[in-house]
Order: sequence, then C-alpha cells, then structure tokens
Amino acid sequence: MDITEGPLLCFPNLNSSCRRLPKPRSETALLYTLLASVSLLTVTLNLLVIISISHFRQLHTRTNSLLLSLAVSDLVVGLLVMPVEGLRYMETCWLLGELMCALTPYVSYCLLSASVGNMVLISIDRYVAICDPMLYASKITLSRVKTSICSCWACSLLYNGCILMGHLGQPDRFSSCRGECVVVISHIAGTLDLFFSFVGPCTVMVVLYMRVFVVAISQLRVIHRQTAAATVRLAPTAKRSETKAARTLGIVIAVFLMCFCPYYYPSLAGDDTSTSLSYYAPLSWIMLLNSCFNPLIYALFYPWFRKAIKLIITLRILHPHSKENRIL
Repeated sequence: MDITEGPLLCFPNLNSSCRRLPKPRSETALLYTLLASVSLLTVTLNLLVIISISHFRQLHTRTNSLLLSLAVSDLVVGLLVMPVEGLRYMETCWLLGELMCALTPYVSYCLLSASVGNMVLISIDRYVAICDPMLYASKITLSRVKTSICSCWACSLLYNGCILMGHLGQPDRFSSCRGECVVVISHIAGTLDLFFSFVGPCTVMVVLYMRVFVVAISQLRVIHRQTAAATVRLAPTAKRSETKAARTLGIVIAVFLMCFCPYYYPSLAGDDTSTSLSYYAPLSWIMLLNSCFNPLIYALFYPWFRKAIKLIITLRILHPHSKENRIL
C-alpha cells in the first residue's frame, strides 16, 4: 500500500502532503492541449491588438487607448493567470509555493477588476461620443483618458489588496495540507464585492448603453431624412463610424456580462466564495474566457483590426513609414 500511495501525494517526501487525484492520460493530454491552445490564442490575439493600436498613428485615438488598456489586462490573463489556473486544475495540487499562492489570486483579481473599470470607461467614452458629439473633443481629452486609465489600475490594486488582505498576510490559513492554495472570501466581503465590482459597474454600463442606442437610432433616422439636404453635414449627429463602434463595444460588454455573471453565484447563493468549491473551476474559466472573446469580437466587427493583422503577419509594419499607413 505504501508503494502505491507514494505517487498519489502532491509531495511524496512530506507526510503532511495533500493527496493527488490523477486523471486518465488521454483526458490529461486532451485538457492540457485545450488549455494551452486557449492561453496561446488569448495571448496572440491581445498582442495583435496591442501592436496594432501602438504602431499605427491613425489608431492613436482616445477610445483605442481604452481598448489598449483592456487588451493589456487580457494579455496578462492569458500569459499568467490561465496557465496557473490550468496547472492547478490539472494537477489537483498547488506546486508553486506559498509566495505564489499569495500573489496569484491578487494578480488575477486585479486584472479582472481593471477589466471592469476599463469597460465602464469605454461606456462613458461612447456615451459622450454619441450623445454629446459636439463637446466630445473638449470633454474626453487624451490626457483625461490616460489619467482615468491610471486611476482605474491604481484603484484595482488598492481595492483588491483590501479584499484579499487576510490571504496576502497568511496564504495557508485555509489549507488543510501541503499542496493546497485555498482562497476564501467571506459571504459579507463577497456580497460587497458583488455590488462594487459587478452590480454597480454593470448598472452604469447598461444604463449608458441604453441611452447610447436610443440616441444612435434617432440620429441615424435624422441622417436618412436629411441625406438629400445640403445641411446634413452641419447637423450635430454622430458619424456612422461612431455608431458602429458603439454597437461593437455594446457586444463586447454583453459578452462580458455573460462571462462574469456565473462567477458571483456563490455570493448570490449565500455561500463563501472559495477556490475549494467543486464548481469553482468552471465558473472561474468562464470568466477568464472573456479575455479571449474580446479580441475575437474586434476581429469580427472592426475592419481596421483585420487590416492591421494582415500588415503585422506579412511583416509590412517593418517597412519605413509603416506607422503612417491608412488603417481606417
């Protein structure tokens, strides 16, 4: 019995080690391939977004600055969070040590909170662009956008430091054996997080987008009625590109809501949010997949992204003056 039980421990040389729950080899190979593919796809697509917006001068807009911040958070999710969570799920053991046990949830929560903040900022940007286009340039300046992005990330770091203060100070307090990394957020803290990180921001986004779409539809009707008039270009209406951008970003937020809603099920059910819950892994991965869906939506609905990808893949961005290429 001792010989067969040895390999079933996370750390065979430690009597206090947790038991390993091995999966069949075929299932393990399939899941590792799937997880690696999702992580690689997430990193690749978000890297293409970052290169596109950073390289081409025509894409250096205020809205794209917000998309760039969102792509950075999604890139780090694919680069760090997905592999670590995949390793935890596949090995059924925490093999990265106590320090990583403390830092990994903090980094993951900060990235996800920053994504929420970026979504809110994008909603505000589209709201002003559609509903008050004449004052958009004066209200939404590039310096204000950069300040908002920095504030979003700073608030995310501070907020999640408060939420995970106990775990950061004592990451093994809920672990029953060596080889576990259990993160527990109490029902009270989880409920507060539900309102501050999800209900509140989602309410703002939904209300703003309802207003945006109502105004966008009315403005399109005005444009259609005045197409033959010589004064149509003088009318204070949003451009078609602005309306299309608002619709695309609305799809991004709808997908975001569908991915994040399941994660808050424990708080809604009155339970503590814990990584040891039997259903935590699928809820967590549904949320993480949002980082892969965002650039896929850009590829489907943004012609400039598809054009930029062609230029990047064919290495034409290495040509002199490639920054000046017309993308829009």
